[in-house]
Amino acid sequence: MAPPWVQELHFPHLHIPITIDRMVPVMPSGPTPTAPGQSLYLSNLDDVVGARVFTPTVYFYASDNWRPVMKALRDALASVLVPYYPLSGRLRETNNGKLEVFFGQDQGALMVEAHSEMSLSDLGDLKVPNPAWSPLIFRFPNEEPYKVLDMPLVIAQLTLFSCGGFSLGLRICHCIVDGLGAMQFLSSWAATAKAGIPITNPTPCWDRDFFRPRDPPLVKFPHIEFMRIEDGSSLTMSLWQTKAVQKCYRISREFQAWLKTLAQPEDDMSNITCSTFDAMAAHIWRSWVKALDVKPLNYELRLTFSVNARQKLKNPPLKEGFYGNVVCLACVISTVRKLVYGTFPDTAQLVREARLGISEEYLRSTVDYVEVDRPRRLEFGGKLTITQWTRFSIYDSADFGWGRPMYAGPIDLTPTPQVCVFLPEAEADPSGTMLVCICLPESATKSFTDLLSLAETREQSAS
Repeated sequence: MAPPWVQELHFPHLHIPITIDRMVPVMPSGPTPTAPGQSLYLSNLDDVVGARVFTPTVYFYASDNWRPVMKALRDALASVLVPYYPLSGRLRETNNGKLEVFFGQDQGALMVEAHSEMSLSDLGDLKVPNPAWSPLIFRFPNEEPYKVLDMPLVIAQLTLFSCGGFSLGLRICHCIVDGLGAMQFLSSWAATAKAGIPITNPTPCWDRDFFRPRDPPLVKFPHIEFMRIEDGSSLTMSLWQTKAVQKCYRISREFQAWLKTLAQPEDDMSNITCSTFDAMAAHIWRSWVKALDVKPLNYELRLTFSVNARQKLKNPPLKEGFYGNVVCLACVISTVRKLVYGTFPDTAQLVREARLGISEEYLRSTVDYVEVDRPRRLEFGGKLTITQWTRFSIYDSADFGWGRPMYAGPIDLTPTPQVCVFLPEAEADPSGTMLVCICLPESATKSFTDLLSLAETREQSAS
């Protein structure tokens, strides 16, 4: 029997007791081009409010290697912090509220060594992200949500399990790297640990001045992605006032291809097709809104997603090795009524238009918009945000000498329940399968599962 096109994945509810054995600051192992008291400019793409977060990820390894894990990881981190020296600094606000990286005494990254009496086999299916793994990612006691000022910019927790396996819980500040930049740093750290000698390929490039605002700033677009919207719908209330649960689904390549076919407008004479992402994003947004039974029907909702703008930059092109933020936030607006009762191709077309609307000029306009009117808070009103990790080489980037991780990626979306993540499958040959993680109230999960799998549509097409 063939596996289902859409498979709901389950994870156990666990308590993972850990003991923290030591906390070690990690300084660059060689000279860097900065000195205490100096600072570095951050671009407005680095400093946009949505980047003022740490991105938490966890990596699991079954160790059959005598190498001391902590020493190998710490020594390699100290080595790569020489070319990636900004990650050894701290963030502070300047007079106008803008962030910069500054350097002082006794900074550096932070490595935490911990152990657990449990074995990896006690944690359930390691290919399904589980919020119960949160103790494997270090947080300071009483740490404020979204705190980035005066924090180590790389925080790594090594947890050794009784079976000899281990996990690496990682938090990297999004102000310094975007997703591709984080993969570049991670790959360098892992390759250095594996080889025992410094490896940086490509050579990291800071150059945040590339995205200096124009003088005077020239804002050419309305930038609805930053607009403050008072949520007049039931959506935010249903997610935040009833504790949302995290659901995870495995989506086959065949289902994605079928969905992409359904997303094409029947009367389109331009031969311009929607991408798999356009179809998946539109379908998940519609399914989510329907399952949540959002009211009123005339209320406008937003879908946002990041678009990598590296290939858009032609005049001049971005230097190789740049690891800062080069993403723009695309934004789709639709009423509840159109999402619930409109056609799927129409929604997919809106997603496609928003994605293709990100240009070099749009990016420059974003930089200038933030310079003129710096957004101060994260806006969740009436919004779903989709984050796509499927194009990151996260598994291949994270071989520190113990092979590919059994799982690599985020684990807990519930603190920000209006975020949905597309993840690559853990298998070395994933065949295009992706994992979708999303949050809903428990009462809406069955409806969402049915809508996501298109159970009704497939039954009709089979009959």
